[in-house]
Amino acid sequence: MSTAVAGKGLEGVVAANSGICWIDGEAGVLSYRGIDIHELAEHSTFEETTYLLWNGILPNHLALREFQSQLALARGLDFRIVSLLRSIPASATPMEVLRTAVSALSFYDADEKDNSHDANVRKCYHLTAQMAMIVAIYDRLRKGLEIVPPDRSMNHAANFLWMLNGVKPSETAAKTLDMALVLHAEHELNASTFAARVIAATLSDVHSAVTGAIGALKGPLHGGANEGVMRMLYAIDKTGADPVEYVKSMLAARQKISGFGHRVYKTEDPRATHLRKMSEQLGRDAGEPKWYEMSRAIELYINSDKKLNANVDFYSASTYATLGIDIDLYTPIFAISRIAGWAAHIIEQLDDNRLIRPRAEYIGPPYPSPYIPMDKRA
Repeated sequence: MSTAVAGKGLEGVVAANSGICWIDGEAGVLSYRGIDIHELAEHSTFEETTYLLWNGILPNHLALREFQSQLALARGLDFRIVSLLRSIPASATPMEVLRTAVSALSFYDADEKDNSHDANVRKCYHLTAQMAMIVAIYDRLRKGLEIVPPDRSMNHAANFLWMLNGVKPSETAAKTLDMALVLHAEHELNASTFAARVIAATLSDVHSAVTGAIGALKGPLHGGANEGVMRMLYAIDKTGADPVEYVKSMLAARQKISGFGHRVYKTEDPRATHLRKMSEQLGRDAGEPKWYEMSRAIELYINSDKKLNANVDFYSASTYATLGIDIDLYTPIFAISRIAGWAAHIIEQLDDNRLIRPRAEYIGPPYPSPYIPMDKRA
């Protein structure tokens, strides 16, 4: 007997109760713990936002200082993880490296087999700090550069840029990345978050849940759209083509234009609103406005001709490019932000756990179908 039929890809299906994130796709609303993303983007920081996601309330001055201190103290990698990063073949992508290294981190976490609430929070502190370090360290190793030690006096975004580039980031660059991390920190039951909750629900460990989430984010239908946007912009710049005409030719060839439309939002993705401003301001300050200008021309055309809105990935591409970040680091940066949301969901799942075990609508041969003996099969 069949159960209620879900939409393809579980579209529209409510799979969990959660107090972390609320989205109204029709109105273009995104909120973390009830606070509108526009307020968080304008007034909050990644550390404060992460505290909010994990604890359900905004921290006071003392709580925020303690949280920042704990996150900074967690900036350390076992030397064997660094050795692992040195041994990885040059053909590996940063997302493959991050996935493998996060899994290996469990070997050296003293709390690994403790699934209590407090132990899981401690693991999430370490993972949040360590994932950013892994991305920065691997990028320098693959370029033949010396590893830059963490600076615990810097905030999370600034320290990542410091470890990545070996120079103290400008206030504008650090603030821009910090806001991007806030905007990418959480987005309800997207594919990677749902994967993390499914794994956590089996009472597996936090590292396994985060590794699974990274595996889901690695897929081009989830993460990677901003990489597609930037490759398109590079191609336009290389050919010297008019951005709109280039996009028209792509559409005529039935090629996908990355960075437009969203499974949930029926209006503008509220995160794109801020990333557009960031891209424009950063480009102006850096004296390199072309990426924003090309993006804006394409956005206006797609919106007018196809009635599609830019999503979070579209302007994050030009923002990261202007910050001088390599294109294959865009999705890993998504991960070092989204760990805040993954951790919140893993903790929430384990605090009130029930194994996630949906059913499938059977569409195979009718029951009962006969077993046909070998000598009578066609």
